[in-house]
Amino acid sequence: MELLHTAVAALGGSERTGQIEMAEAVARAFDSGEHLAVQAGTGTGKSLAYLVPAIARAVAAEEPVVVSTATIALQRQLVDRDLPRLADSLAGALPRTPEFALLKGRGNYLCLNKIHNGAAEPDDRPQEELFSPVAASALGRDVQRLIAWSSDTDTGDRDDLKPGVPDRSWSQVSVSARECIGVARCPYGADCFAEKAREKAGHADVIVTNHALLAINAISDAAVLPEHRLLVVDEAHELVDRVTSVATGELSATSMSVAQRRSARLVDEELAQRLEAATATLASAIHDTAPGRIDVLDDELATYLTAVRDAAHRVRSAIDTAPSDPAAASARTEAVTALTDLGDTASRILDSFVPAIPDRTDVVWLERDESRGTTRTLLRVAPLAVSGLLRTRLFEHATTVLTSATLTIGGTFDAMAAAWGLTDERWRGIDVGSPFEHAKSGILYVAAHLPPPGRDGSGSAEQLDEIAALITAAGGRTLGLFSSMRAAKAASEIMRERLDTPVLCQGEDTTSALVKRFAEDPETSLFGTLSLWQGVDVPGPSLSLVLIDRIPFPRPDDPLLTARQRAVAARGGNGFMAVAASHAALLLAQGAGRLLRSVDDRGVVAVLDSRMATARYSGFLRASLPPYWATTNTARVREALERLRA
Repeated sequence: MELLHTAVAALGGSERTGQIEMAEAVARAFDSGEHLAVQAGTGTGKSLAYLVPAIARAVAAEEPVVVSTATIALQRQLVDRDLPRLADSLAGALPRTPEFALLKGRGNYLCLNKIHNGAAEPDDRPQEELFSPVAASALGRDVQRLIAWSSDTDTGDRDDLKPGVPDRSWSQVSVSARECIGVARCPYGADCFAEKAREKAGHADVIVTNHALLAINAISDAAVLPEHRLLVVDEAHELVDRVTSVATGELSATSMSVAQRRSARLVDEELAQRLEAATATLASAIHDTAPGRIDVLDDELATYLTAVRDAAHRVRSAIDTAPSDPAAASARTEAVTALTDLGDTASRILDSFVPAIPDRTDVVWLERDESRGTTRTLLRVAPLAVSGLLRTRLFEHATTVLTSATLTIGGTFDAMAAAWGLTDERWRGIDVGSPFEHAKSGILYVAAHLPPPGRDGSGSAEQLDEIAALITAAGGRTLGLFSSMRAAKAASEIMRERLDTPVLCQGEDTTSALVKRFAEDPETSLFGTLSLWQGVDVPGPSLSLVLIDRIPFPRPDDPLLTARQRAVAARGGNGFMAVAASHAALLLAQGAGRLLRSVDDRGVVAVLDSRMATARYSGFLRASLPPYWATTNTARVREALERLRA
């Protein structure tokens, strides 16, 4: 890989065996058409290992490569740092300078038509007030600021707005792809920020996008991404969850009210009242139904869903979507989109109960969402699996490289390959290792003497004593990863009383601000939950101890994962191992991966769940972790932490 040597030398790096092995494997996959799964540990330099062969192939064959990521942080790293430096370093070794572009969903860009012709959804107040120069509310001030920004920005990209605005404010000046009236009909089509981004992507060699847009491109009939035959999925351990999220439909009082309000003035009064009555009745029924998975749809709820489906479809059919006035076209397109979502989701829920239960492909459940200071009741429907969708809509159309630091579960690629739908496809998996010497740099400590964790998620007195002793030995420098926000908050409050070093807790500020404070002060500890398991990158002395309070099995009442467990068991498999244990193993690997972020890092991963040492599945879980030196000896671990602190 001469190009890789050139790039590494130009960027001032050093060659790594795993990086070379991965780059060669990616190049072979692009040539052969065989899908490739690559586990590349932290420090391998996997971004360069797939970008260099991607650029070489795109420039030589004049065919683009799409790179999909799960997080904004990696997108920014690729677009702001890795690709510009690579383009410069390889310019002399290639026939021309490679081009790259970032492409997001249309809702991430300002919509000039919505700004100038008014939003279809008036929110809490009259549209005239929202767009008035004297708007006094926070929402009105945000909208005025966004209108002013629309004249100054070159991109219209929400991520370029500093500081940002809440989703509620942004929704007043943006549209989804389905709400867009189309570039040909839009009076601002020539200046459209989303179209400019798409045009730039259409001429790029490497297009960086996200898993959500990749899923939308696969699911929808309209092409969202430029045509491509080569695809790299980074952070591939997140792919199934992100595709599942995009493929999930939901009904709530809010979504039904939006559809009803957007359409009320566009159809005759009788139709509008029929929809209003149907949605109000269903919203009331949903509110009164107990949360949980719905295996049998009762006649009453089925009747209400049927009424909503039929009313939504009638109202949608009565709306003229081709008026000459752009403002009217925008309002009608948004109304039709909301009605289509409403009717199709109600229909999908009803259809999911028509076949016999073993053949069902969707899972239906009701949940209470208590985020943002309010309680919402949601009726949701999601695919039992997305493997078939990925196989037919993604892997059959593009040679795909899937990579992450954590892809093997229980020591093999089998679980991930099955979840992706690669079981019947031509693919191979390789683990290129890591430049870290895990057994010399890190200790895996399992607190085998502690009582098993309780069902309520709270820490025992013995566990809290263990946390205090370990953090004291480390002198702070601790990332505490908890299975619930309640456990994280409770532990942080108790540790603040018992420790002399600062303790931060997720939710007290933005996650990025908390991580910054944690990284800047070696004596500080940071406690949090799921997003910290995968999102924290703090090399150096500020992080010497990763605490994991319990094995992160899914909640026993998680409707989707329990349905998947049951489906595996119905086929004669072990549902617990295939779903719950695999879910826990992946999260444990992600959590343990927070410890070593550079070759000079040293420290301890402490799992405060004795089942990690005693349960029959413990070997499967440990096989998913990096090969740290393992022990259950508390005294030796504290001594090691004290030496690191000194």
